Amino acid sequence: MALKIETFSNAKGGNSFFKALGHPLTADRAAALYARLCAADRVAIYDPLGMAEGLHEFYALDDVCVTAVFVQRVEDIGKTVLGHTAQAVTQLPQCSANIVLVAAFDAERLLLQIRHLVPIGVELVSLDVLRLPDEMLTNPRNYLDRLNFATNFGFFRDGAGQHSRIVTCDYWSGLGAKTPPRIWCCLFDRSGAVLAQWQDSIATPGASLIIDSKEIRARFGLGDFTASLFIHVLGVARHDVVKYALDLYGDDDTVLSCTHDANAWPSDLFAGLPAPDQNETVVMWIQNSHPVPIPANAVGINLMGSDEIRYVPTEIAPFASYALDVATLFPEARWPQQFEVQAGRYFVRPRYEVHVKQGRSRIAHVNVERNDLVADDGIPALAALMGKSYLLPAPILPVAQWQSVMQPTPMSTAQHDLPIAAIFYDADGSEVARHTFGCLLRRASIAVDMNAILAEQGVVLPSGSGHVELVYDFAAGGRADGWLHGLFRYTQRTSGHIAESSFGAHIYNTVLTYKNEPQSYAAAPPGLSTRLFLRMGDAPLDTFCHLIYPASTPWHAVSDTTFTLFDRTGAEIAQTCMRIPCSGSLHWRYGEGFDAATRQRAGNGAYIIIRDLTCRLFGYHGTLNADIAFSMDHMFGF
Repeated sequence: MALKIETFSNAKGGNSFFKALGHPLTADRAAALYARLCAADRVAIYDPLGMAEGLHEFYALDDVCVTAVFVQRVEDIGKTVLGHTAQAVTQLPQCSANIVLVAAFDAERLLLQIRHLVPIGVELVSLDVLRLPDEMLTNPRNYLDRLNFATNFGFFRDGAGQHSRIVTCDYWSGLGAKTPPRIWCCLFDRSGAVLAQWQDSIATPGASLIIDSKEIRARFGLGDFTASLFIHVLGVARHDVVKYALDLYGDDDTVLSCTHDANAWPSDLFAGLPAPDQNETVVMWIQNSHPVPIPANAVGINLMGSDEIRYVPTEIAPFASYALDVATLFPEARWPQQFEVQAGRYFVRPRYEVHVKQGRSRIAHVNVERNDLVADDGIPALAALMGKSYLLPAPILPVAQWQSVMQPTPMSTAQHDLPIAAIFYDADGSEVARHTFGCLLRRASIAVDMNAILAEQGVVLPSGSGHVELVYDFAAGGRADGWLHGLFRYTQRTSGHIAESSFGAHIYNTVLTYKNEPQSYAAAPPGLSTRLFLRMGDAPLDTFCHLIYPASTPWHAVSDTTFTLFDRTGAEIAQTCMRIPCSGSLHWRYGEGFDAATRQRAGNGAYIIIRDLTCRLFGYHGTLNADIAFSMDHMFGF
């Protein structure tokens, strides 16, 4: 059964109430409140804002003698809340409770409103006893302000020759933060026990933020760990989302991989989890994101398009991490089959690791599956005004070095079929080939070798690289909802090392708007500019990115793209400018874009901001260990 908490909605965004209740520092305070309530003979709940049921999900009131529930809104009178028929708050004088719990934060005004209704000797208490210290709050006057809970989880490992690194930068100073933010972290081991807590400051505006497992292990004298890292950024401005790149690296060349941030909001469903190939093991990491256990048989997986759900039979402790080898539930499943994850809002977007029998491994993430969408019959008609409208761009990496594979992945419960095609472009922006999938059924699991399609159609990419765009194609029927996704897998020909990434479609580079598209990070649509973050790998690793200039309709002929290199302190070191043709792409390497002296001045911990005021670019980034190994995932922007 799913947790009855609101985490995120596309209409309202992220919800801070569950974050306030689920913060690691709240747990001890909640235990003290719970003991106080249990010691009372009779407890009444005043629920003016409808938060009591959410409180009960995290801190069950089963052992508290709740005698009555009161509400403020006349419309709520008579509803069932915590198993009681809600009464008007004006009935409080007849209440025989010892304690009245006001289920709200910032409750001073609410307490004043009802104090005269509370019988003498009855104690009034609110959720404000659970508050974090004011010094941890961006806006102490509004506790549930989203900026007070700029949090995220990270997969974090150190041991057996493997290490991890979380990398981002202080982008909040550029958004108006008065001082560089601080970072509060809590590291939980696989059982959910706290390994370490610490707080670090960002010294200068725009500086890199790097959390490296080797450094944390040495700082706190830890042994081997595979853990869940809770990250809380304090003192942010405008943006409550903590974005980062996660790198896994090893003491040898078998471990080099990267993925995206976890997305801070637990979801009902995730999708895009691949089944293992013949020589692989696929492990999905379930990071319990709450201070309550995940019950046995509460989360599970099913093959996409199948109703047969097989459940995790083990209880997962608060903040614990569980390694689900998908073969223990579906031993018969093989790539290119894919799974849907029944998550029940218990955990953030999970990472999965693919271990290859020859010893190499890689990490990637699944995506949030929408359950609030319906088929949109307006999408087929968009072609008249918005050309390709929704499109999903992905690299065709330099064909001499890589094999590139694509797989459509259903990503909403409304997607009973997927009417799609793929358009292939050379890096110079010219269309060179098309592939029609037809109208795929939800249960279809098809992986297509992009290089093989080009070869079958007699196409050689003049530039040696390019990109593909998944688009809607209604020639064979079907319906669409705008939430088109795909998984893209790349194999280095020399080493056999693999990386994969998944993402969804958007409308790109047209001034017309449709249902919040073209998407903008910072303002109302259309989003027609670019700000992407590119972290640098430390020597001997080179860094690359594959930038794509997708356009739903013809846009500016070429981009005006600036690469600005910053050192670890946020000081600007150098700039270079590039021009990318419309519907074209650029495969760029740090080692070629800036000379050795400039790279030396930038040093370790450097990063690049890719900026373009003329168009919206989409990008993929990674690190490269010559022809031995590489990592890759899609980039993020601010």
